[in-house]
Amino acid sequence: MTILPSPDFLFSLVEAAARESLPRFRQGGAIDNKLQDAFDPVTEADRAAERAIRSLIEASYPDHGVLGEEYGTSGGGRHLWVIDPIDGTRAFISGVPVWGTLIGLTIDGTARIGIMHQPFTTERFWADGDAAFYDGPGGPSRLAVRPTRDIDSATLFTTSPRLFTGDRRAGFEALEARARLTRFGTDCYAFAMLAAGHADIVVEAGLKPYDIVALIPIIEQAGGMITTYDGGRAESGGDIVAAATPELHAAALEILNRA
Repeated sequence: MTILPSPDFLFSLVEAAARESLPRFRQGGAIDNKLQDAFDPVTEADRAAERAIRSLIEASYPDHGVLGEEYGTSGGGRHLWVIDPIDGTRAFISGVPVWGTLIGLTIDGTARIGIMHQPFTTERFWADGDAAFYDGPGGPSRLAVRPTRDIDSATLFTTSPRLFTGDRRAGFEALEARARLTRFGTDCYAFAMLAAGHADIVVEAGLKPYDIVALIPIIEQAGGMITTYDGGRAESGGDIVAAATPELHAAALEILNRA
């Protein structure tokens, strides 16, 4: 039986990251661009937060591997920590508090525990291997998706429809046309809202592992489903669909793939 790291350890990781990111939020710091022909921003807050997380993992679990957005992969083995120090850097540099720190642990390639922390709102969404939880304004609670089965009653989130091209764009527009309500631009916060029962479907395109690994156990342990467009596991990223119920997930996939 594998003993998973405790929630307290997850909390220590995101708190260390917050000590680096939060003092830099809305402070107008320098922004670098990772790309030459497009805009993919990174800040010192991203880098400093990832260094803080890595330092604690390496001290406590020196035999575990780490994959982070800013500093790549180190180590190896069955256990791999997957880190996005600031998911939603565009929101971060725009002063909008829908960014979050994502930290997940895979064992033999399967995401087992994860946390999303939004330090400005003091909210934590996490999964401990058995269930998913929330702590923040309003007090602690157990996360549970809502029982939405009908797309016509669903709230749909995505970061931006511009992320979808060709047939993927047509599929998304068909899904949006059916959904009761669509909201954009919430990055990792969208998945947290699904797990908390405030949204029903999240569709994203072109995700990297560090964008999604931490969120997989939160969604699944809150009772939801999350896969790639072909129904496979989502740990490697790609085009992702999360939904509150199996029926809603199947209906969303059917529409998205029909194009």
